[in-house]
Amino acid sequence: MDNITLTGMTFFGYHGALTEENKIGQRFIVDVVMELSLQEAGRGDKLELSINYAEVYGKVQAIIEGRPYKTIEAVAEKITEALFAAYSILANVKVTVHKPEAPIPGIFQDVSVTIERSR
Repeated sequence: MDNITLTGMTFFGYHGALTEENKIGQRFIVDVVMELSLQEAGRGDKLELSINYAEVYGKVQAIIEGRPYKTIEAVAEKITEALFAAYSILANVKVTVHKPEAPIPGIFQDVSVTIERSR
C-alpha cells in the first residue's frame, strides 16, 4: 500500500470540554495519513485514480472550523468518517489532532490524539 500524507494543517476552532474553549476558540493542527494503492494513478498520471489533497484539506477545514465538539477524539473520528465517505479507494486512515493550547496548568509543547481506522 501507498500513502498520501498531509501534515501540519492549521485551523482555528472551538472544540473543548470547557465553556471557555467554546467561546474563545483556539488553534488546532491536523495530520492525515491516507493509505491506498497509488500504482494506477502513478502509471497513468491521472488524478482521478488518486485523492485530491486540496479536497482533503477542505474537508478537514470544514470539520475543524465547523460545529464544536467536546473532545479532539470526536474531531478525529469525524475527519476519518468524512474521508472514508468521500473516497472509496481508501483502505486506511490515520488522523492526529493536535491541541497545542489545551487548558492545562503547566508547561507542555502539545497535546494530541491519534486514531487509525481501516475498512
